Amino acid sequence: IRTYCSYMILLTVLLSTYILAVNYYAFRLLKKQQEDTDVGDMQAGDGDGRLLLISAMGGAIAVFLTMFFLRFRLDSMLLMIVLPLLAVVNIYCFYLGFRSIFVFW
Repeated sequence: IRTYCSYMILLTVLLSTYILAVNYYAFRLLKKQQEDTDVGDMQAGDGDGRLLLISAMGGAIAVFLTMFFLRFRLDSMLLMIVLPLLAVVNIYCFYLGFRSIFVFW
């Protein structure tokens, strides 16, 4: 039983680190896109694929909140529909992960 608890603690720490890392990267990605758009290096629609990919990997909450915080890309209908749906899926997967459903031995 002691080994099981140590595995669970390790998996919880790894999952928490993954969630924090993906959300931080999502925040930085959107901030960089805003800076590049302001400078003129990039157009407003470029980079949607990267945003959707990082959102599917678990960063949908960070991308969605950062969009409102920076007031950037709020006119993109695709992102405004897909990101809340991905956020709900991300939250559910994180819940399952913390409830020890995704335990890989």
